[in-house]
Amino acid sequence: MPKDTDQLRVRPHTKVHLHDWETAWAGTKELRHLKGDQLKQEAHEILQRNLQRLSQAQDLLWASDQYALLFVLQGMDAAGKDGLIKHVMSGLNPQGCEVSSFKQPTGEELQHSFLWRYGRRLPARGRIGIFNRSYYEDVLVVRVHPEWLEKQHLKPGHSLWRRRYDDINNFERHLTQNRTVILKFFLHVSRKEQKRRLLARLDDAQKHWKFSASDLAERAYWNDYVDAFEDALSATSTKHAPWYIIPADDKWVARALVSEILTDAIRDLRLEYPQPTQEQLAAIRKAKRLLEV
Repeated sequence: MPKDTDQLRVRPHTKVHLHDWETAWAGTKELRHLKGDQLKQEAHEILQRNLQRLSQAQDLLWASDQYALLFVLQGMDAAGKDGLIKHVMSGLNPQGCEVSSFKQPTGEELQHSFLWRYGRRLPARGRIGIFNRSYYEDVLVVRVHPEWLEKQHLKPGHSLWRRRYDDINNFERHLTQNRTVILKFFLHVSRKEQKRRLLARLDDAQKHWKFSASDLAERAYWNDYVDAFEDALSATSTKHAPWYIIPADDKWVARALVSEILTDAIRDLRLEYPQPTQEQLAAIRKAKRLLEV
């Protein structure tokens, strides 16, 4: 039976028009008929249940040592990426996961292919890697600001973005063929909700540290970013590395939906704890006898 969250997955070879995807859709059957505080409370309870399941799934991922999981997170400014990582990943053992946030590339990184710096932060088997922004920045923000390509001695144009989509698809295919599960989430926030959140940062002294003048400057490029996201989502959502468009106007709903997809992805691997060898069983029996003396 299809899961409710399957509706959020971008099908391969389909053209994405973000105006067709709701930013405030509640999603699951438990959520879709609720509003206000009731919606927030139910979403929070679903998240807590999912975190328990996620903790168990991560333990199995670590113990089996067969797969890695790469969690890619993209979205407009103020879409809720940092808060989602904080709340969804609170159920994980920090020894088994790592968050990587990517800023503007350094001089050394610009001397390599655009994928080079991301390949260095990929998770090993048994671990979960979280990319807070990712190699997709090189077909998103760089497309909106093509002047950044000058340092790489490249010229913008349709052919460049097409080649980079192909590079990304080949990169992700290589990873999945080598047992890295890839889940990609676009936090879909409305322009109205982004404005509300940016104003909240200005009105609350404790949130001033979050505000950057660049947030306001980038907001002026909203339509350009929509075009860039639509093309990237359309070109790079594949069966082996799907994109999920997460309605993000309600932060708690977004967190509940992502935790559901993440947990199900690990559980669908049908992993099992490794069975001890005869030698290990003998050592266990011996250790037990010694401890019981």
